[in-house]
Formats: sequence, C-alpha cells, structure tokens
Amino acid sequence: MKITYWSDYACPFCYIGETRMKQAMKNLNMDAVMEMKAFELDPFAGKEVAEPTVERFARKYGLSKEAARARIDGISQMGRECGLDFRYAETRYTNTFDAHRLTKLAVETGGAELADRISERLYRAYFTEERELADHDVLCKIASEEGMGDVRDFLRSDRYADETRLDEREAQIYGVSAVPYFVINGRYAVPGAMPVEELERVLQKAEEESAVSGRGMTCGPDGCRIADHK
Repeated sequence: MKITYWSDYACPFCYIGETRMKQAMKNLNMDAVMEMKAFELDPFAGKEVAEPTVERFARKYGLSKEAARARIDGISQMGRECGLDFRYAETRYTNTFDAHRLTKLAVETGGAELADRISERLYRAYFTEERELADHDVLCKIASEEGMGDVRDFLRSDRYADETRLDEREAQIYGVSAVPYFVINGRYAVPGAMPVEELERVLQKAEEESAVSGRGMTCGPDGCRIADHK
C-alpha cells in the first residue's frame, strides 16, 4: 500500500493526522510506503517570527487572546492524546519552504525511511522545541543528527525548489485546498486528521477497493477547521 499525503510542518492537524495514520496502520499490522508532498499554509511567511502564535491566531480568527489561547490549548491536548509533546502556543511561525526541500533531499539521500525520520524531527522541532524552521542552523542540526551530513550549501542553493513547487501545483490540480490530505493507492482520498478508529476503517475499505469519505480536521491558507469531505 502507498499513501501519498500533502502536509505542512507548521500545520498542527498535519502532525496529529500523520501520527494517527501511523497508529492506525500499526493497529492493523499494515505496511505502507508514505510519501509526503509539500503544501505551504503561507508561502509568503517570513524568514523570521513576526508575532507570537497566540496573537497571530487571535488576529487571524478574530478572537480575543484568551479565546485564542483556549482554542490552541485544545489542539495541543489533541496532540498530547496522540502521545506527542505538543506545545502549539509556544511555536515560532516562519516560512517552511526550506524544510520541505530538506525532506526531498532526505528521500534522495536515504529513501523513505530517512525522509520519515527527518519529517518527524521537523515536526518535533516546531511543535515541541520552539524552533524556527526557516533557520538554516536549525535545519542543519536536524540533518546532522539524522546522518545527512552538512547540508548548509544545499540550503543556500535552489535544489528541489522546482520539485517543491510542483507538489503545490499538483495540490491545486487535485483540488487540495487544506491539509492534511491523504491519497491511498492513488485512488482513495482521506481529507483531514480523522480519529484512529475511523482511519482503521478507511484503510480496511481501501484494501477492499471501496469508496471512502470522511470528516476530518484540516488547515488551509484561511485557517484550521473541522469539516465534512466527500
């Protein structure tokens, strides 16, 4: 089984959704190759932090700081229920384009296994360690820790820039406007971070070549929401 999915490292539901998908596969003793495709929630995000997450969230959704903090804490609790050390309120939001490029280099360097380790490490750097994913020092440290060697020259280059943009164009072609968005075996769409139990049913149906639909949590350029998908 192959699972292709669009995701962004600054998307809380993407981290939760990917974790839930892996747990569902583990529960079913199911093997799958997972291929991540780039989807930037904000391609125009800066290289440096512009404002704290709670203030950014409040401004984006028209909430008070107290209401924004409560909603963020609720999302963090969802992450903790998945076993993640999830600290959404303390995240430092910056551009994620180079992080996506680094993931593609990991595929070239060590295949899907290394790419998965890098992906997990990038999520953890953002949602647990309060790191800025546009910071090349952060990306170099992660790459070195995972055995990729010195990637500073790579990050200074434009390698995999075209491939990353292609992922985003493909998302537009397929009508993907919010993430996470999973496609199983090139046929079955699973939008959003569904509960593990629902994902288990979806995976079993996909194996049986049945059509799937679902209700999940996604993030898009206009924000994060829970919505019905068909």
